Amino acid sequence: MGLLDYSIKELHDKLVNKEITAYDLVKASYDRIEEVEDKVGAFLELNKEQALSVAEELDDAGFDAKHILSGLPIGIKDNIVTKNLRTTAASKMLENFDPIYDATVVSKLKQAETINIGKLNMDEFAMGSSTETSHFHKTRNPWNLDKVPGGSSGGSAAAVAAGEVLFSLGSDTGGSIRQPAAFCGVVGMKPTYGRVSRFGLIAFASSLDQIGPITRTVEDNAYLLEAIAGVDENDSTSINEPITKYTDHLTGDIKGLKIGVPKEYFGDGIEPGVKKAVMEALKKLEELGAVWEEVSLPHSEYGVASYYILASSEASSNLARFDGVRYGYRTPNAANLEELYTKTRSEGFGDEVKRRIMLGTYALSSGYYDAYYKKAQQARTLIKKDFTDVFADYDVIIGPTAPTTAFDIDGMIHDPITMYLNDLLTIPINLSGVPAISVPCGFSDGLPVGLQIIGNYFDEATIYKVAHAFEQSTSFHKERPNL
Repeated sequence: MGLLDYSIKELHDKLVNKEITAYDLVKASYDRIEEVEDKVGAFLELNKEQALSVAEELDDAGFDAKHILSGLPIGIKDNIVTKNLRTTAASKMLENFDPIYDATVVSKLKQAETINIGKLNMDEFAMGSSTETSHFHKTRNPWNLDKVPGGSSGGSAAAVAAGEVLFSLGSDTGGSIRQPAAFCGVVGMKPTYGRVSRFGLIAFASSLDQIGPITRTVEDNAYLLEAIAGVDENDSTSINEPITKYTDHLTGDIKGLKIGVPKEYFGDGIEPGVKKAVMEALKKLEELGAVWEEVSLPHSEYGVASYYILASSEASSNLARFDGVRYGYRTPNAANLEELYTKTRSEGFGDEVKRRIMLGTYALSSGYYDAYYKKAQQARTLIKKDFTDVFADYDVIIGPTAPTTAFDIDGMIHDPITMYLNDLLTIPINLSGVPAISVPCGFSDGLPVGLQIIGNYFDEATIYKVAHAFEQSTSFHKERPNL
């Protein structure tokens, strides 16, 4: 086993007992990056000099048994701002942006004494499902380099799957943590909206975005969420809800737990191999003492249409700030103010970002607002009610994370509608604001399949309990891609 194949708890014990050093871990991470990064392309910016310096400082100070994450290497998605470390959101518009402050989650990770290895590739401004819209380069799936890693947090998932970092942070607007976690065979959690501060997250769609952890195991994921969760005075949408010690709930006991399985999540478009793996996972949960029944989330069919109207509308508003005047890219070829705006935005944004800005601006425009934006908000309310109704009788909802396994690079990028439909099973969760996790539950044609476990508001503890019980009764999380 390499050092980064151990769990957080195992590495923590080794650090406390002085069997290894933080310097060893950071060096192992950069050695692995040097070995496989030219194949995977998960990173946009490395933080080597500072990371090694921080590791040496931590080694000199010694490790406190109470600080479980201390000395461990992490990667950060490149739409989460990091002081004095370039943050681009994978866009030409921000290719030279050097933040003067840390996002709240980055500050919390510094307090926990994790070590930032570098910034991870993503779809530009988090708009995409394949990490192919990045201005800089495409990221590839470690399980098959001809396949996408998912998106928009594709770099975050690929780096963990490839063993370049122990864990990472991503952001999830319509499935952008869970779908790449499923495609790359790792664990990805989208917490309840408001559970984790968005301060310092470059906004795509403010009512949907949420930061969350990507890890190898469920236990590691729970440790990381404990570190970054909590109310933040800098984020008015963060909610002052008590933070559960999630690791205390990883008992393996799910006897009597009630699972709802939405019939809508097994309709047309779900690959047979994906459906087979998920049904076998449900059988395993039955063996562990849980019971499941078919339920209905009848308004799920409106999820994709509602999401792309609402998310694009919010993106149109949020990205209006990138105008070439205050910061970011500015065209060198403008003769007047109107040309400055037009050319800066035309040259600075990629095709997918421009497509969504146009769609959102249209939906918000006079004469179309009621027909599109208002209707989408009404559909969102109905989707949220579906979840509330099911959670009145069931502890969790379970289905596939994505309808397919990882698809070919360049396979869908020129077909936006097909690409958008790939988020069919993750989008309703963001629209309603509930938490959900993706855990590996098998393989189809050699590619990982993700099991999505959805919980009630602020009930991440039950999600982790179910996910951990399943994980401990299987070995999928121990599988590694052959790079």
